[in-house]
Amino acid sequence: MGISQIPLFAALTQKMQWHQTRQGLLAENIANAETPEYRGRDLKEYNFADEVSGFSTAQVTTVATQKGHYAIASGDTSGFAPTQMNNFEITPEGNGVTLEDEMMKVSANQMDFQAATTLYTRSIRLMRTALGR
Repeated sequence: MGISQIPLFAALTQKMQWHQTRQGLLAENIANAETPEYRGRDLKEYNFADEVSGFSTAQVTTVATQKGHYAIASGDTSGFAPTQMNNFEITPEGNGVTLEDEMMKVSANQMDFQAATTLYTRSIRLMRTALGR
């Protein structure tokens, strides 16, 4: 069995590819920040649990025990298809991209990508240690 066939590594690879694709879309949004009538795009949120389904049989559920707790609802968010963003701030030219918001998304995307690559490399290191290399 190759390392790419292990569900955890396959899921981490997909997650890193998702972040790369999202980085390209965010870069397009920034590049078109002053283009009239341009509406920013983003990817659907990546669902890590879908990628490792079958890897673990443990079920975790959330329960709101107090009035102030938030209810968590899950939906199908699979795929890398870009979606139109909801723009609350529209310029007089009709552009819906806020440069500050896009830069925050780029920074968050970069940190998440780094976390995924760190987890991947540490898992590889753990596998090597287990194999005695």
